[in-house]
Amino acid sequence: MSTREKILGEVLQNQPPSLPLPDLSVFRGEMKDVVQKYRTVFESIGGDVYLVDDLEAIKAIIKEKYDLEKRIVTTLPELTGNFEWIAPDVDPHTYEDIELAIINAHFSVAENGAVWLSDEVMGQRIIPYICQHLAVVVRAESIVPTLHEAYEIIGEGTYGFGGFIGGPSKTADIEQALVLGAHGPLSMAVFVIG
Repeated sequence: MSTREKILGEVLQNQPPSLPLPDLSVFRGEMKDVVQKYRTVFESIGGDVYLVDDLEAIKAIIKEKYDLEKRIVTTLPELTGNFEWIAPDVDPHTYEDIELAIINAHFSVAENGAVWLSDEVMGQRIIPYICQHLAVVVRAESIVPTLHEAYEIIGEGTYGFGGFIGGPSKTADIEQALVLGAHGPLSMAVFVIG
C-alpha cells in the first residue's frame, strides 16, 4: 500500500457523523412587492429594468435603445424574425462581435438583482459574457425574494453550466477608478414580463 492510499484510507475511516442540514426557513424572504424590490436593487447596481406586457413591447424598446445596424442575437424563437438566432452548434468564436444578446433567464433574485442562467437558455456559454450589451427576459412570477429560495430551485436542477449575473460588468481599483465592461457586458437590461 502506498503512502497516498494509506492517508486516504485513514481519512475515510475518520469521517465525522453525518448531520441533518439546518433549517434555513427563517431566512426566507417575503413575496410582497418582489418585482418592485427587484427593480430598485437592479437599477441601483447600474442596470435597466423594463416592465413589459409581451415580447412586442421588448422589440419596440430594443429598436428604440440599441443600434440595429450592429449584430443583435437572441435565444428567443419569437424574436428570430427580427434578430439573429444563437445556434448552439456554431463555433463560439464567431460571436466575437455581438452588440446585443437577448436571452431568457430561468428566474431572478430580488435581494441582489441577479438572474440565473444555465447553458440551456444561453445558447452558447460565452454569449452573456462576450456581448457588449445584455438583455435578459424574465417572468414576473419567477422572481424570488432571496438567494435562499434561488438555491432551493437550482439545487434540484440538472445543468452542465450555470451562473448568476447581477448587472453590467464593472470593477474598481484602489484609486476608485470605475471600469465598465471589464469582464462582461457594458450594460444590462432586464425585461420583466407580466
